[in-house]
Amino acid sequence: MVHHPLVSIVVPAHNAEVTLAQALDCLVGQDIADWEAIVVDDASTDRTPAIIAGYMEGDARFRTLKSCAHSAAGARNKGISTARGRWLMFLDADDWVDAGFLAKMLAALKTAPDAVAAYCGFRRVMPDGALTPPSIATEVAIEPFETFARRCGIRTHALLIDRATIVELGGFDVSLRTCEDWDLWQRVARQGKNWLMVDEPLAFYRASPNSLTRNSTQMLADAEIVIARGFSADPRVKHPAPAHAKGAIPANGRTASEALAWFALWNAASDCGSGSRLANPEPLRALPVGRKWAREVAKVIFDGLMVGSLSGPAQLAARWDRFGGPLSKLIVELGQVWDNPVAGRRVQYHLEQMLLDFDDLAAPRPLARTLGIRVDARNPTSTELPEGIDQIYAYLMIDGRIEALVQFGALGKVTRRHWMELILDLVPPREIIRGLSGHRRMAFRFWKGVARLAGRSPVHALQKGTGADKSDMLAASALLSMAGRRSDQDSHYGRLARLAAEAKQLMRSSAEVAEPLAAPRHAPADGGRDNDRASFWDRHFATEDPWNYGSAYEQEKYERQLEILPAGPIGRALELACAEGHFTRQLAPRVGHLTATDISAVAIARARARCGDQPNVEFGVLDFSADTLPREMDLIVCSEVLYYLDDLAELRRVAKKLVEALAPGGSFVSAHAFVLRDNLERTGFDWNTFGAQAISETLAATEGLILEQSIQTELYRIDRFRRLPPGDVATEPTIDHVPIRAPIEREVARKIVWGGARALRRDVARSERRQRIPVLMYHGVADDGPAALARFRLAPAAFAEQMAWLRANGFHAIMSEQLEWFIANRHPFVGRPVLITFDDGFQNFADHAWPILRRNDLTAEVFLVTDLVGDSAKWDADCGPPTPLMDAGTVRRLAGEGAFFGSHMATHRAIDGLSSSELAAELLRSRMFVERWTGRPTTTFAAPFSVTDRRLGRLARECGYRTGFGGRHGPADLDCDPIDLPRIEIRGDRSLDDFVAILEAALE
Repeated sequence: MVHHPLVSIVVPAHNAEVTLAQALDCLVGQDIADWEAIVVDDASTDRTPAIIAGYMEGDARFRTLKSCAHSAAGARNKGISTARGRWLMFLDADDWVDAGFLAKMLAALKTAPDAVAAYCGFRRVMPDGALTPPSIATEVAIEPFETFARRCGIRTHALLIDRATIVELGGFDVSLRTCEDWDLWQRVARQGKNWLMVDEPLAFYRASPNSLTRNSTQMLADAEIVIARGFSADPRVKHPAPAHAKGAIPANGRTASEALAWFALWNAASDCGSGSRLANPEPLRALPVGRKWAREVAKVIFDGLMVGSLSGPAQLAARWDRFGGPLSKLIVELGQVWDNPVAGRRVQYHLEQMLLDFDDLAAPRPLARTLGIRVDARNPTSTELPEGIDQIYAYLMIDGRIEALVQFGALGKVTRRHWMELILDLVPPREIIRGLSGHRRMAFRFWKGVARLAGRSPVHALQKGTGADKSDMLAASALLSMAGRRSDQDSHYGRLARLAAEAKQLMRSSAEVAEPLAAPRHAPADGGRDNDRASFWDRHFATEDPWNYGSAYEQEKYERQLEILPAGPIGRALELACAEGHFTRQLAPRVGHLTATDISAVAIARARARCGDQPNVEFGVLDFSADTLPREMDLIVCSEVLYYLDDLAELRRVAKKLVEALAPGGSFVSAHAFVLRDNLERTGFDWNTFGAQAISETLAATEGLILEQSIQTELYRIDRFRRLPPGDVATEPTIDHVPIRAPIEREVARKIVWGGARALRRDVARSERRQRIPVLMYHGVADDGPAALARFRLAPAAFAEQMAWLRANGFHAIMSEQLEWFIANRHPFVGRPVLITFDDGFQNFADHAWPILRRNDLTAEVFLVTDLVGDSAKWDADCGPPTPLMDAGTVRRLAGEGAFFGSHMATHRAIDGLSSSELAAELLRSRMFVERWTGRPTTTFAAPFSVTDRRLGRLARECGYRTGFGGRHGPADLDCDPIDLPRIEIRGDRSLDDFVAILEAALE
């Protein structure tokens, strides 16, 4: 009886005497023995047949066939024709697999009876034995056909595949000299069956100078055929899955031309690695240009470079002189076919970082834009930059070991002093000082002191008049005088200073006229309560009309107080806390004689002047809590003042005094706002006191007083009480609920929490401490805009809901400067802070977002694109009409109202494609202009598109920034680097429930 093994392994061999034994040995060593090996001798003229015979003699599982196909595809097909196993494996004579390959692959297939294949990862092996990193195409297991329509991510020997399926499909296409395996996997996948992934690198692929993969012309021609088949119907597949019958779906730009472009890129990089040059860059035009693709482009180049140069990743940087010229030219040509040189430079930076990440820098590695070096952390020397290089990638070494990695933008020579500053930032001082001589220890301590004195970049010293703070300028002066490092104009700092001077000159020469910020309408009261109440209120009235008594909101409240006055003539009236006499003037004509009093002599003087033409009014200074009140009053009016009493006990005592001051039958009118402290479940003001509800209840409970009438709105109530004469009987009060028709001023609105609160700020400030906070990232707040940008646009109504939720749940807004302080001092965050940020500086921030923020007593930090202020978001032009940006006048106005501003760079270009000089210029220029418009120091930036690289943080610090936001996502905590803080994007296509979940997760 013929044995049918689990696996048939087909091994095509042509003149394979050097490698065949290793390939067959890996089969003998498998953990599973139920296999057969069919070694197909494809017209070999060396010792290959003898080697095969030796294995057949010692192991009956080996068989051999003769072939004259002169191609791997033909030889494999011959082996397939005699195979008996359930599963097929194709092992080339120069490759091998791990001893556990068969066992692990079969175990995976056993778990999924409907699977057609299982595949694993692989590693390339270079001629010198160097291994490349493991590679596995995870997407094959997710969407096999869509993947194979575009590329072949699986090595020929890295899978087990169903034999019956291969036979049905006719095996390998012998008309293809290369890519024949890719073509077959594509046909199998078109049937729609499952592919299983074994996530281990179990296959080893030998790279050889004679491999067909180095014939880029043939590879590209064959790949074009396979890709074209993948995007159309394939008559060779009789039973395709319905979804794949007509070919791959060219969705989201994943077209056939793009797939061919990726393959052409890999071939071009391989050619560069072997010393050849790209013959025709035109196929590369279809590559995606977007920022998110730069690293993918660099990875494909890196992979092709390894194969072309026959180098392991750790060898590539050292061999740069062999292929660096053609490779850099390839990347330049990429930028040209894209019509985007910045995109090409971005790829160059990414690629060079990959090369150096694998290198030990045993010798200096001057690449096209990056210099990789080792630096003695105890005795650094100046570093001259080779032409074209503007970035340094350095290992800081101590006693022959790598102590730290530093990568930074370099504008010129890096002096010894510059190296010392970097080293002191990154290497523990004890490590540096250990082993130094006495003289060198003294030198080290000197430099440590200089660095501590400097604090930050001396560029601030060039920015007098632009808002830079004095501590920065002093630090800069100290360094200039003590270290003298700026004397070398060709050094990094010398050139940075020159860029700062150029930016300052540009700012001075701009046509815009600098204007001072508008002063706030009301000066804030100085301090809090005072043991001397009169002094407190005199200070409060130092600013005339501190409550804007003439506002429509206050006037409407006055009208309702007049409406509630008792009917009939009123003889003697007393007004408590008359302030500056605005209501006094309206009340006087309604009474016979009015005594208007206030605790503040300053207020009384203004009231007397305002009402000088009212003969029935007399004025006096009176502390109604401490002083004796006049008696036998027919009316006492007291508006918006009882909540300034110390507590309810004092309020009860004052209420008794009021009863005593009223004549029997006399009325007391009280107007006060609802306060959340009384009732969290209803709209009220977030003041740290009792409010209208507690006041009304206390007065109603006072012996001798009855409530006759109440006019109540959502924000306040006006009550008329009467001193009940002996023998009178109290009646039910009249309660009138009326709307507020007058507009509410911002200064009033910001203290209102509509609909009630779940938590009060002062309560959570006392009880809650946390290690992290949410930093929210918004872009636009508008109802309309391009559909492609919906994610970045939140409707004003939705934004209002979110801000109201923050306010009702006790959140308060902080700025990045405060966040930096908490991190620097390792101080837990107090209460529920939130940092609200807006990128880009759209006009809709001023139109929609800012009024909503102010109404909720919140503020935000807006990052401006300074070269485009007053223009539009041109970077979004491909998506539709660009959104207008705020102009400088709007920025200035909002800064005066309490908004904060930072830098979103000057041009909104992604920083990873800027040269180091361009990046520094944008950092400096944008900072100076924001400072000019706001009149405040600008120390925070947000990277456009949330794209950063390793140069940004250090260069930003050197340009005067202390905090920055890049591409990290999540809440900010006390362990964050202030120059690379995370944020949480708030998308426009998410619900309020999603927003709440984000905030609650950030607080956990």
